[in-house]
Amino acid sequence: MKFPILVLCLAQLWDCYAVPPGVGLAHGQLNCDDPEVERVAMVAVDYINKHRNRGYKHTLNQIDKVKVWPRRPTGEVFEIEIDTLETTCHVQDPTPVVNCSVRQLRDHAVEGDCDFSVLRQDGQFSVLFAKCDSSPDSAEDVRKVCPDCPLLAPLNDTGVANAVDAALEAFNVDNNGSYFQLVEITRAQLLLLPPATYVEFAVAATDCVAKEVTDPAKCNLLAEKQYGFCKATIYKKVLGGDPGVADEVSCTVFQTQPVLLQPQPDTNTPTSGVASAVPPPPPANLLAGGKVVRPLLVAAPPPSVPVNQAHHDLRHTFPGVASVESASGEAFQVGKAHTAVQPGVPAATGPLVRPCPGRIRHFKI
Repeated sequence: MKFPILVLCLAQLWDCYAVPPGVGLAHGQLNCDDPEVERVAMVAVDYINKHRNRGYKHTLNQIDKVKVWPRRPTGEVFEIEIDTLETTCHVQDPTPVVNCSVRQLRDHAVEGDCDFSVLRQDGQFSVLFAKCDSSPDSAEDVRKVCPDCPLLAPLNDTGVANAVDAALEAFNVDNNGSYFQLVEITRAQLLLLPPATYVEFAVAATDCVAKEVTDPAKCNLLAEKQYGFCKATIYKKVLGGDPGVADEVSCTVFQTQPVLLQPQPDTNTPTSGVASAVPPPPPANLLAGGKVVRPLLVAAPPPSVPVNQAHHDLRHTFPGVASVESASGEAFQVGKAHTAVQPGVPAATGPLVRPCPGRIRHFKI
């Protein structure tokens, strides 16, 4: 009697390791342009933007692959691969991503590549696994579209840092309100004719008055955070080591963000990945540029930027972990379906229609 029991136990153990926990053996393959699949993809994009604290918001460009697994006892899990594109909205910008412009090819676009597993249960979605990375378009492709367009420059380049210094100084000197500190440099491009450096960077308000600052190190961030986003073109002087003059500086300051007490997750209650969010603040006020002093202060110490990195990689969106557990404590990790064969389509007159990848919403890099 012991032998049959042992065989049964081994079979059950093998079943645990052979398939994802709580997921049935069979999976279905849907059309990537199915509205249901697109809804799951939007949940994934929303998850990226809500967990991202550096760089720019991303938007959906294409759904590459999708599988759906029945989940025991109820629900289903979508295993989905998506491509995203960087927008021009900083992550602290309250503008909904659907209203954000996509960074165009001539401006050196950035593409994201993400794998997600999303649980749908009782009409609610929960992200169980998230993994992303991103990369700028190649210099060769940019040159094909626009031979004279500037390419991305490393964010930790000395000349870029000096240009941000000059731009932030110009903004603070003409600012009648709070003194603003640098949060992060988000983008830089080197212009050849005339020689100039174009920069974009995020700032945050402090408890100091800009006109009265004597020691920036004594300024502290406001308890209710107020972020801003700046763009500047710094034209270089022909002679001398001065970084140049900030002839074009504009900053948008967003509404103050109230301090919200985050409830501790209940490990016994699953939460939805599409929880209702706080309504976005009204449109930001546009402030004119004008002048600040060194040193460059960091509002919240970010991770160090890798040498020669020209953008904030999506792979750092979920720092320290590759998988994300749901509030119920269940972890779900399914390998990428690299060699999945598309289901056959009945013979018909005309070209073969493949369900994936789906349509391209903007452009392909």
